[in-house]
Amino acid sequence: MKKVIYILAGVLLSFNMHGQVIPQPKPGPAPKVNVGKPETFSLKNGLKVLVVENHKLPTVSYTLTMDNAPYAEGAKKGVSDMTAALMGSGTKKMPKDAFNEEVDFLGASIGFGSQSAHGSGLSKYSNRILELMADGALNPVFTQEEFDKQKAQIIEGLKSDEKSASAIAGRVGGVLVFGKNHPAGEYLSEETLNNVTLSDVQANYNTYFVPGNAYLVVVGDVKVKDVKKQVEKLFGSWKPAIAPNVSYSDPKDVQYTQINFVDVPNAVQSEISVVNVSNLKMTDKDYFATLLANQILGGGGEGRLFLNLREAHGWTYGAYSSIRGGKYVSDFSSSTSVRNTVTDSAVVEIFNELKKIRTDLVSEEDLKNAKAKYVGSFVMNMEKPGTVARYALTTQTQGLPADFYENYIKNINAVTAEDIRRAANRFFSVENARVVIVGKAADVLPGLESRKMPIFYFDKYGNPTEKPVAKKAVPAGVTAKTVLDNYIKSIGGEKAAKGVKSIYTKSNATVQGAPVVLTSKVTSDNKQAVELTVMGNSMMKQVVNEKGAYRMGQGQKEEVKGEELAELKASAVPFEELTMANSKDAAVTGIEAINGSDAYSVKKGDTTYYYDVKSGYKVAESRDQEIAPGQKTTIFTYYGDYKDVKGIKVPHNIIMNVGIELNLTVSEVKINEGVTPADFQ
Repeated sequence: MKKVIYILAGVLLSFNMHGQVIPQPKPGPAPKVNVGKPETFSLKNGLKVLVVENHKLPTVSYTLTMDNAPYAEGAKKGVSDMTAALMGSGTKKMPKDAFNEEVDFLGASIGFGSQSAHGSGLSKYSNRILELMADGALNPVFTQEEFDKQKAQIIEGLKSDEKSASAIAGRVGGVLVFGKNHPAGEYLSEETLNNVTLSDVQANYNTYFVPGNAYLVVVGDVKVKDVKKQVEKLFGSWKPAIAPNVSYSDPKDVQYTQINFVDVPNAVQSEISVVNVSNLKMTDKDYFATLLANQILGGGGEGRLFLNLREAHGWTYGAYSSIRGGKYVSDFSSSTSVRNTVTDSAVVEIFNELKKIRTDLVSEEDLKNAKAKYVGSFVMNMEKPGTVARYALTTQTQGLPADFYENYIKNINAVTAEDIRRAANRFFSVENARVVIVGKAADVLPGLESRKMPIFYFDKYGNPTEKPVAKKAVPAGVTAKTVLDNYIKSIGGEKAAKGVKSIYTKSNATVQGAPVVLTSKVTSDNKQAVELTVMGNSMMKQVVNEKGAYRMGQGQKEEVKGEELAELKASAVPFEELTMANSKDAAVTGIEAINGSDAYSVKKGDTTYYYDVKSGYKVAESRDQEIAPGQKTTIFTYYGDYKDVKGIKVPHNIIMNVGIELNLTVSEVKINEGVTPADFQ
């Protein structure tokens, strides 16, 4: 089964790979952009309306936004998520299905959030689109049935993230940078979601879905006088109110740069974020210089972090940095995901790039390309009606000068290399940065400790904890042979295992919504046939027989040769542990925690196998695999739900983690039947 897993991993990685890096076009002269000016008016209840007439296309869009201050939900974190989920579930005038059917009939798009609503479609239906949007926004119906349904879906998502290193990294990073009691630091959990009731949702809606800080932006083929008449009719009776504005202490950076480490034993790679607090405002004199500094450092495939960590070293799919300006405190981060064994080296290179952009003047070429990127994106975005609406809203909510976007290109082009360096020193910290790392302690800590940077340890919820015990000592007398023999005993014994002449398995999974079926046929005389289908179409087939091995994919046949052929032949057996037990190449390397239980780790070649100390079952295996020239990743596979099939215990659940998680459910197992010689031709 081992080789089957790694073949499937290659297919999965093709789903997960970043796209090609496309060089930016050569910059030309700065174009002139006409930013539509909105006509504005306000209702007595406080709703501010911005209308941008644009008659180029017969379309219209409406965007309703409440510019309320962020707030912490505390023990009921999740009430805003539930409010957003229930919005759009029908109104006091129309049930959900009738509402959605009419929207579809109009060819329109209408949606809602906990503090927002939007609608768009053909301008000839503009009146009805706004009527429906207003009805859904101001007259929602929240039912217990829909509440229970949406809550179950959110909990399911939380459970799927339970072992996700990236999800843990996001949660812990927020807690450590902002604090658990800050709106940007608190996190959603099943516990807090279970504290939320239907009445809490209604109260949240009544408190925050109010017109006091609300903006309605209308863009498209409409006339201001018509919009004003309709808005007054539909929103004039909206009860005046202002949402609470609670102030929170701004977070502070750490006194000295340090590593904040979270041990996730099942992590196949490390999630790294170098973070510091940022209070960048869009009105800051260094705002445009900061945008360009971030673009040069890690704004995309042409950024220095990407070129260093991916292109030069092949450690990752990508490495990026991010910063945003706004009214409220935020953060600056440089982040990447790398295989465990190069975690410490990746941290060093990130700091090298941070120090470089803070110390050295960027080259004329780098600056020119970064400007071209921003100018090009700005011009392209201006072709989208939604951008005009967003810019009009941002100008209002961020307190920007009326000509902010008219002068956008001029301000970008005015940035100098000296400006870049000054902005980087203001907003990109190296002396007071948190290095948040989520990874497997057994693989990662030795390298990190060698870098002489202070390390503090946290659990997956951001609570301080003790240094994890990476590997426990192996008791005297425990060897690879005793562990492997015990595994054979646990699944039915040597006699039963040797009695398996063939085994057929069929497994099912879903990858990005597409049904995946994996079938495997393997015999005790080193023959194997594996086929992977996606949505009923064969994506890959591999056959090992007495003559050799080949694989088929997308109509192309490839012969397998050399070391890979030898490895395929060796693993093309029902239970490779039967022969591994007598191999001098297999060795016990320690005891590690796998899904919360101790397991012996047995290493043979590039693969490490994990066997539960108590049950003896094989619970996991990992292997470093090259997925592109010069790029490796660690593939981790977990086995569980062992069930008896003709006296042999067979795992019926296989979870593979290759950056995305694949959950295979074994639906059919046949021992000594269902396999013929023709299968291996």
